[in-house]
Amino acid sequence: MKLNKMNILFFTRTMKLGGTENVILQLCEVLKPYVNKIIVCSCGGVNVAKLTEMGIKHYEISDIAKKNPLVIIRTLFKLHKIIKIENINVIHSHHRMAAFYAQFVSKNIIKLANAHNTFRDKKKITKMAYKETRIIAVGEQVKKNLVEFFELQEKQIKVIYNGIKPFIDTIKPIKEFETAKQKGYLIIGNVGRLSEQKGMEYFIDAAEIVCAYNPKVKFYIIGDGEDRKILEERVLRKNLKNRFYFLGYRSDIQNVMSQTDILVLSSLWEGLPLTPIEAFSVGKTIIATAVDGTIEIVKNEENGILIPPKDSKVLAEKIQWMIDNSDKKIEMEQHAQETYEKSFSFHILADKFLEYYREL
Repeated sequence: MKLNKMNILFFTRTMKLGGTENVILQLCEVLKPYVNKIIVCSCGGVNVAKLTEMGIKHYEISDIAKKNPLVIIRTLFKLHKIIKIENINVIHSHHRMAAFYAQFVSKNIIKLANAHNTFRDKKKITKMAYKETRIIAVGEQVKKNLVEFFELQEKQIKVIYNGIKPFIDTIKPIKEFETAKQKGYLIIGNVGRLSEQKGMEYFIDAAEIVCAYNPKVKFYIIGDGEDRKILEERVLRKNLKNRFYFLGYRSDIQNVMSQTDILVLSSLWEGLPLTPIEAFSVGKTIIATAVDGTIEIVKNEENGILIPPKDSKVLAEKIQWMIDNSDKKIEMEQHAQETYEKSFSFHILADKFLEYYREL
């Protein structure tokens, strides 16, 4: 099918804040000049406004994670109506349940699905969701998970790495960071959703260890999520209220990262995380847990440091090591920038997806 004949539906759970949502926005930008039409369907979120700015129509439906039979039936009817009204001929899912729904409404429609993460649950429903579907895995570890755990055919999976745009804006000072730096503090940051996956409690525990013997460091979490209250209470219990801060959601992640001294990714599992790529794009190295797709980006003691997940003691040791070894840190930062430019830049992602769509 020719690109200019394509009416694409990007189907996902939400357009809230997150890596999957960012990828959808990127794909809209990449494909919009070449295809006839792009539509996005989700239960909504703050990024709907960005779609509107781009001239992309958004249809709001119920949360596809809901299991109420009546909600499922209504959603299927609405989805079928959207496909008919918009004359959709390509449906590109970005959530397992979106791919599952697509099986019931996509007769004579090309089915694509992005696999953004690794999972070890819902085996039967996942296999059904990806039946006769072309899958784009965001990394080799995600592909391996699909083949080995879900027993999908390797031939239906293509790996296309995530990528992001370079940071070309003028740095906008972060008031909290400036105040801390003026008093001689180093800034240790962790960017991510406040949820179980991101392992923020281990970051807090590591902060307690470092703060016990280093009086000149402050820790910051940049992000928001369902576990915020629990994590804030953990900080208070550990008497870190003057050394540990929650900045909440920020839309200028690269700007924030560029003003930190050390960045951490404490995830328990990942697909292919955007956080190290964002860090590398602004010339920052990172201390990251050696899980899933993270190891495809971060190479230990080359462009970053890899540590075991759930190990606050080792994380604390590596934070202090990076503070004490500035020469090695600078060397890793140079390699981090090179890694971004060689493998994870936006133009590489754009070229790969355009090539993929042209071959449909």
